[in-house]
This record gives sequence, C-alpha cells and structure tokens, in this order.
Amino acid sequence: MSARVLVVDDILPNVKLLEAKLACEYYDVITATSGKEALEKVKQENPDIVLLDVMMPGMDGFEVCSQIKSDPETAHIPVVMVTALTDMQDKVRGLEVGADDFLSKPINDTALMARVRSLARLKMALDEWRLRENAANQFGVVTEKNNLMQEPVEGARILLIEDKDYDKDKIVEALSGDLNIVISAPDGLKAMEMVKIHDFDVVMVSLNLKEEDGLRLCSHLRSNERTRTVPIVMIADDKDMPRVAHGMEMGAYDYILRPIEKSELLARIRTQIRRKRFQERLRSSYEISLSMALTDTLTGLYNRRYLEVHLDKLIENNVHSNKVLAVLMMDIDHFKSVNDTYGHSVGDEVLKVFSERLKNSVRSFDLIARYGGEEFVVILPDVSPERAYMIAERLRRSIGDTPITCSVEQGSIKITTSIGGAIIKDGSHDIEEILGRADKCLYEAKHGGRDRTIFEEKGMITDEDYKEIERAVYLEENEQGE
Repeated sequence: MSARVLVVDDILPNVKLLEAKLACEYYDVITATSGKEALEKVKQENPDIVLLDVMMPGMDGFEVCSQIKSDPETAHIPVVMVTALTDMQDKVRGLEVGADDFLSKPINDTALMARVRSLARLKMALDEWRLRENAANQFGVVTEKNNLMQEPVEGARILLIEDKDYDKDKIVEALSGDLNIVISAPDGLKAMEMVKIHDFDVVMVSLNLKEEDGLRLCSHLRSNERTRTVPIVMIADDKDMPRVAHGMEMGAYDYILRPIEKSELLARIRTQIRRKRFQERLRSSYEISLSMALTDTLTGLYNRRYLEVHLDKLIENNVHSNKVLAVLMMDIDHFKSVNDTYGHSVGDEVLKVFSERLKNSVRSFDLIARYGGEEFVVILPDVSPERAYMIAERLRRSIGDTPITCSVEQGSIKITTSIGGAIIKDGSHDIEEILGRADKCLYEAKHGGRDRTIFEEKGMITDEDYKEIERAVYLEENEQGE
C-alpha cells in the first residue's frame, strides 16, 4: 500500500535518512525543515501521514501537532512524533495533543514501517467516509463539520484479554479513571463469549498469553463480524516487536509495551476511542444525510431522484442478463377531494397508510418510490409477466378492500388506486420511455373508470384473470421447488 508521507525535521541528514527508508518501501515522500513549513505542506500536499520531529527551533513538534489536530480539515491526518526524548511526560504530552504514536531515535525500522502501513490503512478508511460525507453535504442536509479531536473519550466499553493478574489490575485501574467499563477475559474462548454479548469500543489483547497465540486471537477478532472494525491494541514485551509488526499488518491499530505506564496507556486508549467515535459519527452523518436526500420524508419511501438512479442501473444490468423487469405507475383515486374535504393532515395520514400497504404487498427486493404528490412507482426486477400482473392486482386490492383508518369522524375512508404497468424485456431502453409506457397505461386505467389495473398488451386484469394468474404462479413455484 502506497501513501504520501510528510517528513518534518530541522536537521537535513535526519530528513534524508527517513526519506531514503520510506522511498525504499515505495512511499511518496515530501519534506519540511520547520514547523511553519510543515503546516504549509499539510495544507498544500494533503499527506496521508506526518512524521514529525519534536525538537525544532521556533515552533516545536508539540505545537505543530496541536495545530494540525485543531483544524477540522487536517485533524484526521495521522501524526507520528519522532524524538530522542526519553521522558514519559513528553511522550504522553505528544499523545494528548493528538499524536498517534511516538517513535524514539534511533528509529527501529520494523516499528516504523509497521506503524506507517497501519496508519495509512486507517487514513484511507477515514478518507472514504469523509468523501462520502462531503458528497452528502452537497445535498444541503448536513452542514456540521466533524472534528476528530472533539470526540468524547469517556465511558467506553473495553475488552481486555490478559491472563497476568498484575497487568490486568493495572490496566483496569488506569482505564477506569475515564468512567470506562472494562470487561476482562483470561483467554480467547471467554473473550469471544463476551463479544457475542457486548459491543466494544476497544479490544486489548496480550501477545503473551500462556495457553494460546495472541496474534491468532487478533486474527479471529479482525475477521469476526462484530469486532471487524473495533480498534485492537496489543500488549507486548520489548522483544516482541517482530510479532507486533505482524499484528499491525493483520489490522491491529496500536500496541503498548511492558512495563505498562498508566498515563501512556490512557493516552493511547483515548486516541483509539476518539478515532472510532469519529468514524462512527462520519458514518452516521452520511447515512442520515443520504436517507434525507434519497427518501421521501412523509412516507419513508424512496424519492424520484433515487428511483431514476436505481432504475437506470436495473436497465443497464438487464441488457446483459436478459431478465424481465416490470414497472408499475400508481395513483390514488380522487385524492384531491380527500384533501379538500378532510384537510391536508388527513391526506398525509392516507399517504402514510397507503405506503405501508404497498411495502407489505411486494417482495423485499422490489423498489417502491413516491414519484410526486399521490403518484407512486413500483419496480419489480427479475419477474415473469404473470407474476407482475399478480403483484399489481394484489397491490390494488390491498388498497381498495380495506378502508384506511385516519382522523375523520367516521374513523376511516375508503380509498382506491389505479395502476398502469409495463413489462420491460431485453434490449436498450431509457428511463423516460419506460416510465412513459407505464404512465400511458395508468392514464387508460383512470379514464376507464379508475380502481383497476391495466398492462400494455395485456389490458385490464379482471377477476377471472387474477384467479388464473394466481393458479399459474402457484404451479410455477411448485415446479421450481421440485
């Protein structure tokens, strides 16, 4: 995996050394020799990772990192601070201003490359969600700018897999300070039982379990549906760096080395909680905005915009698959008189119940959209003409046979619907033509007396037709079952 890495150091030989190491692994390297230049490059070049020296004249690495992380446009860019400082307070300070890791000079090449690859993957995932959010924002439904550093870090649920009582107690004590709920498990079997019961924000795994391979457990967690996107933090000894690097390649997000320093542990876990909640917020924001942009707010059905995109894809697929597609245009009969007589609030109630009945009368993969006003479209992919006739007539009956309960004096209103249908077979078609064919049949149904289903070529579906069609579809299904 390639990535663009910004290397920041005021000592040129250090810059050249890191540049050479990264270039050998085919990373695109850009450089800066001061804090000010680094901030300019972050804005101009949009790097995937920043390797940032701490001790620089003027603006030091802590200030640079703080400014990167305080800007919503750059806060998601991973920062690794590189330093000769050995004081734990400096390390924790860097993590608290938003650094994703600390690497000590002289740099361990295994640790460097493992960290760069891991952070590059995380950056790509965040970029994808930010891109989706930006696209959704163009619909004008979400304007809030999310900032990773503003995410809360308290009250997380953490799974700790550790069989050493001393380390377990130390970790639980450190993490409880943020009101976190820490659930511990001595082995993988117990851990997987907990995964089935709870949703976790972070999972910590010891690589030095007595009875099993911690790395294999990391692999199981990463492939499990419930923990696939949960940050994994490894607990390891100094001699375990090759295994730590392997774990990072498998998808673990971070690691901490024994002896565990409480303040460092808390800072690292906060980073993982913050990142997970940021990604969840992006996902939620995207899903909400997409729903608002592509669905009708009153009925919850898809809107015309989504219908046209979806239908276009189905037409394209049907050219190659030679499958049959049915399009139904529906209109609530005399809906204007409902609004005029009872008011628009009752009209809205009718539209909601009407939509629910449609949803309950079609297959799970059929599409229903509110086309506008009291007009609806139903798309039936991969359907035989007989089944399309049956579904359309069933829809009409589901509306007309039972009065719609609403806020009127008599408690309900009898409503009927007219339906026009077109069967689309193989060949090249466009959306306007297809909808026009179904609309023409709807026009015939409305002007022929309403409360009826008419298909092109087939004509009106009579009671006798419906019985025969139901029998034919039943026999077809039984033959397929055999």
